[in-house]
Amino acid sequence: MTDDGATAAMRYKEIIALSRGSAENLRAWELQRAESIEAEIEEASNAIAVATEREERAAERATRWWKMALHNIQGLTWLPPGDHPRPVPTARAAYLERYLEEVKPSYQELVQAVLSLGWRAKRAAAKRGEQPPPV
Repeated sequence: MTDDGATAAMRYKEIIALSRGSAENLRAWELQRAESIEAEIEEASNAIAVATEREERAAERATRWWKMALHNIQGLTWLPPGDHPRPVPTARAAYLERYLEEVKPSYQELVQAVLSLGWRAKRAAAKRGEQPPPV
């Protein structure tokens, strides 16, 4: 019985040591994973802040272009300005600069169209006895 008792006791101590080692390994892994998750959360928060700032700048830019376009057509009473620009949910963030760059040529085209209508607007205003719109 002494041999079996000593062997069982040694086996028990071995199992306890293995379970302690496993618990320590698990604890170390959990701490490392928690640090990794915290880093990912911080990185995501920074990305959200950058995207929010980029969105605000794009909205300001779009609003500025819209106001300039409205200013150009204010003398054309027959041309309703339409709704203010709204975000497009299907637009891709990666193409933001491309979208914004497409606005400038369109705006310039609008200005040229309004300028070419300038004589017509002046003539129509003169017929109505109004002050002609500034050109």
